[in-house]
Amino acid sequence: MLEIKNLKKSFGSRQILNGVNFTVNDGQILCIVGPSGAGKTTLLRCITGLESADSGEFLIDGAVFDPQGMEASDAVMGVVFQDFNLFPHLSVLENVTLAPEMVLKESKKVAEKVGRELLAELGLQGKSDLYPYQLSGGQKQRVAIARALAMKPKILCYDEPTSALDPQLRDEVADLLLKLKEQGMTQLVVTHDMDFAEKIADKLLKVTALDQKG
Repeated sequence: MLEIKNLKKSFGSRQILNGVNFTVNDGQILCIVGPSGAGKTTLLRCITGLESADSGEFLIDGAVFDPQGMEASDAVMGVVFQDFNLFPHLSVLENVTLAPEMVLKESKKVAEKVGRELLAELGLQGKSDLYPYQLSGGQKQRVAIARALAMKPKILCYDEPTSALDPQLRDEVADLLLKLKEQGMTQLVVTHDMDFAEKIADKLLKVTALDQKG
């Protein structure tokens, strides 16, 4: 489904990514691993269009695409951020339905129906009217995943999904990602947790830090 060719990215004189290449097939989980500062998150941000790459080619199903040129309504990539980035003034359900209503132009009724189904599927029944501050870290993680899924992405991307979670919750997140895989969801996961990566990954991409000269 996704192919990245010769992706390069620098910040000033510091080269972060120097010719990254990989492919991910439909329904696979690719874990991007490596030490802190190696460029894992930068790579994910370039793929999702949150950062511009200096060069490289991006293909979905064999067709070239520009991550930064995608409309939000194209919903190619869904992103689950490391700190979840939930809106604190919105309820759980409102966090999940905001983008489908505003970007996909779904009716409130349809967005809420889909949102409640996703929350139930992710084990968050009865949490729709709560606010983020009333949730545990694991629950916030699931709301963030539900919000990303509500946009019906082809690929779901995670930045360090277990960094703020205890070992039991890490196992629960692993089980959840594997469940999504069974449903056919293609997933990219940035993580420093090799045990977590080995549990869920079909493929590993190891990113190593470059020196200041690249």
